[in-house]
Amino acid sequence: MESCAFGAAARIPRHLGLSGKLLVFTLAFVLLAEILIIVPSIAAFRLNWLSDRLAAARTAALVLDAAPEGMISPQLTRELLDSVGAITVAMKRDNTRRLLASTDMPPEVDHHADVRDVSPWQAATEAFDTLLSRDGRVIRAVGTPPRGDGFIEIVLSETPLRKAMLRFARNIALVSLVIAALTGALVYLGLAWMFVRPMRRLTQRMIAFRDNPSAAPPRPGAADRLDEIGQAERELTLMQRQIADTLQQKNHLAALGLAVSKINHDLRNLLASVQLISDRLADIRDPAVQRFAPKLEAALDRAISYCQQTLAYGRAQEPEPERRMIPLAPLVAEVRDTLGLGPEESAAIGWVESIERGLSVDADPDQLFRVLLNLSRNAVEVLSGRAPNDPDRDQIRITGRREGATVVIEVADTGPGVPEKARAHLFEPFQGSVRRGGTGLGLVIASELMKAHGGDIELVPGTMGATFQIRVPDRPVDLDAHRARRAQG
Repeated sequence: MESCAFGAAARIPRHLGLSGKLLVFTLAFVLLAEILIIVPSIAAFRLNWLSDRLAAARTAALVLDAAPEGMISPQLTRELLDSVGAITVAMKRDNTRRLLASTDMPPEVDHHADVRDVSPWQAATEAFDTLLSRDGRVIRAVGTPPRGDGFIEIVLSETPLRKAMLRFARNIALVSLVIAALTGALVYLGLAWMFVRPMRRLTQRMIAFRDNPSAAPPRPGAADRLDEIGQAERELTLMQRQIADTLQQKNHLAALGLAVSKINHDLRNLLASVQLISDRLADIRDPAVQRFAPKLEAALDRAISYCQQTLAYGRAQEPEPERRMIPLAPLVAEVRDTLGLGPEESAAIGWVESIERGLSVDADPDQLFRVLLNLSRNAVEVLSGRAPNDPDRDQIRITGRREGATVVIEVADTGPGVPEKARAHLFEPFQGSVRRGGTGLGLVIASELMKAHGGDIELVPGTMGATFQIRVPDRPVDLDAHRARRAQG
């Protein structure tokens, strides 16, 4: 029966919803529990029925045993047997078996039942044997005697017992069905209220979010449930917010790329015109013009090159670096001059360099310049917020050293440092800016350029101000190409 109940639950149609499956499973398992109760009940009913007959037989045995032999009339004997419901009554005592009462012609016994010591499994199997037996079967029931050792036995027809068991089974089955229906309904309603309804609400939220992912999800309330369903709701809300924020960033990037693409053409033409004017400045013999003209031309060339690569970040891919060994000190000096912090200017922000003598780095000069310029410009903007500035207090410090096959460059400032809130999203677009109106793209571009070099950039914790460390590893040497060049030379 147990396997049948599980089989019925396993054959649930797959198109049923969660509530339908829950209802079927609830009814199946409640019915299984009722079946496990009905079987022992029927077995106990059979044993009690036989025990009652044996108890009546013990009373009749006392009467028959106490009366002098021949003093019990046949009429009284039949009345005693009718009260017991037996055909014969016998008792064994002191190794002597005595027939106390019997009809004229005792029938042949078809089955034996000993109610003195019966296991639960034996009681259940004998109960089903009685239910499935034919009418008119005769059984011999054995029980304890009224007093002393031995046993008392009765021979009786099993048909009244079978009919009584069928009536009892029908009544208990009807009661069990009513109890199962009420219990199943209460369990179903409770589970539907606690689990199905919240799951349906989660499903509706997922469908609504799929249809309109840009809509802001509801905020999780402080009084939400604290079980797994509540945790799932809160995690879904957080996930929706993260996805919505990501979509907003993507839309921001798309809008930025569209705007930049519109102005890129005209800006490049304007820079080209300025470049022509700077070429004419080179012909002027004024010493000051001769000193600044090369710097102006280099800045314009680099600006025009940047305009040509404006959409590189929009394609999420910078051009491959053209690496070569370059001295680091002149590149750092060019960054200083671009920011207007050179020694000939009376800058309010100090510039301190500490670079190993003759240090060279294996990098693309333009891309490394962009990285150092972005970091240094961020430092200048942070320090400028503390105006009036003092070059002895407000400083930008550039250090460079070689550690084996890696060049380590650090760009530090003496400002207030990076807030804890900004550190988690420091290298994410539109997230890592610490100043009002900043886009946060400078650090993103710097990180991407360093990754293209096989290196990295990170914020050094525990320092005064903000210190960014850049690590640029040398390219591995191709021995075959090196031998080929030496052979050609």
